Amino acid sequence: MAEQINLDEMRNNVNELLDSREFGRIRVLFTAMEPADIAELLGEIDEQRLPILFRILPKELAAETFVEMDSDEQELLINAFSERELHDVVEELFVDDAVDIIEEMPANVVKRILRHTDSEMRNSINEILRYPKDSAGSIMTTEYVSLKKDMTVSEAFDRIRRTGVDKETIYTCYVTDTDRKLIGLVTVKELLLSPYNTVINTIMEKNIISVETLDDKEEVANMFDKYDFMSLPVVDKENRLVGIVTFDDAIDVIQEENTEDIQKMGALQPIEETYLKTPVWRHAKNRIVWLLLLMLSATITGSIIENYEAAFTALPILVAFIPMLMDTGGNCGAQSSTMIIRGLALDEITPKDIMKIMFKEIRIAVVVGLILAAVNTLRIYIMYSGQDPLFLSAVTGLSLIATVVIAKMLGGVLPILAKLCKLDPALMASPLITTIVDTCSVIIFFNIALWIMSWGI
Repeated sequence: MAEQINLDEMRNNVNELLDSREFGRIRVLFTAMEPADIAELLGEIDEQRLPILFRILPKELAAETFVEMDSDEQELLINAFSERELHDVVEELFVDDAVDIIEEMPANVVKRILRHTDSEMRNSINEILRYPKDSAGSIMTTEYVSLKKDMTVSEAFDRIRRTGVDKETIYTCYVTDTDRKLIGLVTVKELLLSPYNTVINTIMEKNIISVETLDDKEEVANMFDKYDFMSLPVVDKENRLVGIVTFDDAIDVIQEENTEDIQKMGALQPIEETYLKTPVWRHAKNRIVWLLLLMLSATITGSIIENYEAAFTALPILVAFIPMLMDTGGNCGAQSSTMIIRGLALDEITPKDIMKIMFKEIRIAVVVGLILAAVNTLRIYIMYSGQDPLFLSAVTGLSLIATVVIAKMLGGVLPILAKLCKLDPALMASPLITTIVDTCSVIIFFNIALWIMSWGI
């Protein structure tokens, strides 16, 4: 709440300064802020004032802020820019940021942006755009520091000073041969701690972890978490260095993939736009398919209940326990599937662990089922003392234990089976598992009831 109050106060302050045309004070105010915070603030400003405030920003800060802004605001600014202003902003962008912006813009805006890029940057942009959307090549930047193995530390620093100003990162420098093949890397820390006459070949790291241009970008992003990288080299099939992926792009990928998984787990088709900017019709379209499938599949449960009409005709109170049993089973399955899906996403679990998972989930289910059955028995003796509580306790207790075991088994196994079938494990999340468990729980419930009734309990 405090952050929102500060943002409101800052917005009011900026608007007041703008009304009194105190542009110098606004510039000082912005200079002390981070680009992401400025972008958030500009997002709260009236659209008519946005171009005026953006023009107040220093050139380099303006480009950094532009990258952090929403695509709609970026398009508004581009349309408001003069040719010179657009050239100044584009000139300060890193290649990967320019690619991200271009991918979000309509064709007429893209043409205008490309018109203000130099030939080298345009070629780099086109090279990245030709890679598949989910590949490492699509998120890499071609702006990296390249050194030669026979350079001295002094020569390396000269090269970094000469070329580093336009690079996205200079902390990690990559060593290539005459054919641009990656043969090593060296950090600025190692260079600083080495004598100036030291040859790069003697201090560079030769055991290099790299990725290929067509590798899945989610796997690439997970490598940053595993190895604590700041950047990761991207090579082609001949091991030629073509670019690097930096940690900020990896974070974006992880956030994007997590959002997509959450949407799938909620029985939604993934959408790229934000919630508020997605039209009502598109929201409905992305939700209706799964809802139709789940609604129609529920008719199976209804048909099963009809087949056991004799059981609940003899003891109508049984019907009152169906929602409790179905909800408990669905929730248990959702708990297990959530843990397994997350474990698969973090590479903490692999498909070969399926037997370990089944064994563990069975033990968890037995413990959980016994506790739930015990509490439910106590509830029945309190609430249904005049309705044959022994029979009800036996039926619901056994049904709960069996349902929980099946639910947790399904929740643990189905995501792994999806992974083995090259499907997204998030598809096997709560809505689908709940539907399957609902059907199983009803069958279990009435069969146990009929079995116990046949014993005359």
